[in-house]
Amino acid sequence: MQPTYEAPGIALPVATTASIYRKITWRLIPFLCLCYLAAYLDRINIGLAKLQMSVDLHFSETVYGLGAGLFFVGYVALEVPSNLLLHRFGARLWISRIMITWGALSMCTLLVTTPTQFYVVRFLLGAAEAGFLPGVLLYLTQWYPPDLRGRAVGLFLMGLPLASLIGNPLSGWIMGASAGVHGWTGWQWLFFLEGIPSITLGLMVLMLLPRDAQAATWLTASEKDALRGDLARHPPMLKHEGAGPALRNGYVWVLSLINMTLALIIYVIGFWLPTIIRESGVQGSLRIGLLTAIPSLAAILLMLVLATRSDKHRERRWHLIIPLFTAGVCIAIAARFLDNTFITLALLTVANACIFASFPVFWAIPGSLLKGRAAAAGIALINSVANLGGFFATFLIGWIKDATHSVSAGLVVFAGLAMLGCLLTFLLPARITNR
Repeated sequence: MQPTYEAPGIALPVATTASIYRKITWRLIPFLCLCYLAAYLDRINIGLAKLQMSVDLHFSETVYGLGAGLFFVGYVALEVPSNLLLHRFGARLWISRIMITWGALSMCTLLVTTPTQFYVVRFLLGAAEAGFLPGVLLYLTQWYPPDLRGRAVGLFLMGLPLASLIGNPLSGWIMGASAGVHGWTGWQWLFFLEGIPSITLGLMVLMLLPRDAQAATWLTASEKDALRGDLARHPPMLKHEGAGPALRNGYVWVLSLINMTLALIIYVIGFWLPTIIRESGVQGSLRIGLLTAIPSLAAILLMLVLATRSDKHRERRWHLIIPLFTAGVCIAIAARFLDNTFITLALLTVANACIFASFPVFWAIPGSLLKGRAAAAGIALINSVANLGGFFATFLIGWIKDATHSVSAGLVVFAGLAMLGCLLTFLLPARITNR
């Protein structure tokens, strides 16, 4: 006899509920992944633009590091308020607003001529993008139960490595092919052309993204009932309803610090890998862009494997610790071989893949703890702390490079932070992580 699932007023076979989640995944995840690809591309294209921009504008490594890092100050300043506003106004309206404003501000970077202008536009870009990632993660908790959330989040977060995989070679080609066209430099064309997709997708959000499951016209009434009943079987671990208690919860802060260690490594590799490759002896924006895409390809493959395995075994803690430890070891070794392109790229490819693969496993945890305004505030705080770390990461590496003329010492510091992330993960009991 086929097992059934009891929804309010209706009994559905398990196979039917599985088909509901497949429908949700095909309707939502590819589009949200594309939006995140555009978001991350507009965030990290400064890494390749730097190769020309710093020379043209006479920016030091410290100026670049500070400007790249100020993005995170603006991001952190508005992260929690933005997610609370998303909870109030709905994902469709607020995500659309976020995407249109960040696309416009990214394009404005082409007008920068001084360090102050660079600082201002990067700060405003971070403020504009604030709330996108935690907003989508909050949105997905309305569609998936905890035991399916790791894979769903993993599919969405594939936008990160895809942005590097597609964006870095594309950015390198744009900078080389468009230099001097209509009097603009290659990096100016880069910011102009790569800001357009974000604005376009922001407008499409208004047409394609339902406010919630009950507003989805492509779900039948019985499917909505089954979905609502299935989600109700998984109440949050922490019973906070308001934002204040969530922001004071110890587990939320431990998760924030763990996420910071993940984000620090991602941003160090994302912002500085083009420079590391160039200083190992590789020349040409297109060649550098192609080489920086390799770590992203490896990340895509490992992300889905680790997220699916974590869901299957309902185990999160060791699925975080092992990749974090591996990444830390690879970064520490890479710091000794920065003059060898092959060894450095191979080690940073493994580190990058491990950290990217950790993200969907990590982000499956917070949505199991909190709900409502508490989830909006808690998820935003977790992401805010991580992005505040991103500011220090980019600035610190730039400062160390100016002082020592090498990023080697900086990489060792961040390898140590990966080990700290492993220790912090042990503070989360299995009943919190493995749901």
